[in-house]
Amino acid sequence: MSFTNNISFLKTLSPAKIFNYLKVSSSYHTSKSKGMNRHKGFPVSISIEPTTSCNLRCPECPSGMRSFTRPIGMLEQKFFENTIDQLAKKLMYLTFYFQGEPYLNPAFLDMVKYASKKKIYTSTSTNAHYLNDKNAKATVESGLNRMIISIDGTTQETYEQYRVGGDLQKVIEGTKNMIKWKKGLKSATPHLVFQFLVVKPNEHQLEDVRKLAGELGVDEIVFKTAQVYEFENGNELIPDNEKYSRYKKGSDGKWRIKNKLLNQCWRMWSGCVITWDGKVVPCCFDKDAHHTLGSLKETSFETIWKSEPYNNFRSAVLKSRKEIDICANCSEGTQVMMDVEAT
Repeated sequence: MSFTNNISFLKTLSPAKIFNYLKVSSSYHTSKSKGMNRHKGFPVSISIEPTTSCNLRCPECPSGMRSFTRPIGMLEQKFFENTIDQLAKKLMYLTFYFQGEPYLNPAFLDMVKYASKKKIYTSTSTNAHYLNDKNAKATVESGLNRMIISIDGTTQETYEQYRVGGDLQKVIEGTKNMIKWKKGLKSATPHLVFQFLVVKPNEHQLEDVRKLAGELGVDEIVFKTAQVYEFENGNELIPDNEKYSRYKKGSDGKWRIKNKLLNQCWRMWSGCVITWDGKVVPCCFDKDAHHTLGSLKETSFETIWKSEPYNNFRSAVLKSRKEIDICANCSEGTQVMMDVEAT
């Protein structure tokens, strides 16, 4: 991250948040070393889902494929505010994203503004199709700290092979609008990140997207490995460049995830995901919320976070993580996230 982005994050910290982080970190390392759950503290970061709806039809994405087994809907602002009020004093990082396109929720930027006023570092991920002039200005004014813009190709032909139904020109224009209003409002935020999901159809454009980011004035580029659901016998999306693949081919011809799936996971101690309808799930890989650990529509966050089901799940991770289905595609510890300053 850039110096200005680090400063943006540091400005949101408080003694209570730092002390909570130390408690969470200490309990995680103790649990990992002893192989027994000894959880303390409250979430350091959470992801909350503005909506499950999306305007694109990307493969390997439940929103894009319209394949959810859970309800589709929009996060309500009043419910969001109540949830944040429970977490704000100790929460460092809030991501407005799980599935779907955040800008489809009409109250999205109002919720960002609410969290920003609570001095929480805020981030989102968008396909940038709704970053018209008005929304770009409102985004900068909302106080959003970090924006990830998905740009998986530098030509329309390549881009639309993964971002099905997408328009690359809208992504570029939306990026230009964000940069225009950051300059116009003399704002250092949001920190703009081009995220390039490396798949076989676009892996030849890595240098091209780096050049494009530099020309536009984007702050950072991230090259991200792609998750695919059916990989054992290979997949047309797996890139040839193994550096950018989440999988590798074994001597028997079968493909396997690179992650060794050690019996540990920082996410189980440091954060969680909250769906649009208030379900608390342990991880962003649980896209259909099969491992729901409680509902914020029925009880408080603290009750869920310290509950027996949640602690049992943490214990299961320490005992045999390979037996947990949502861990099968986990990129923790193996995913190539290549951060480079745009030049």
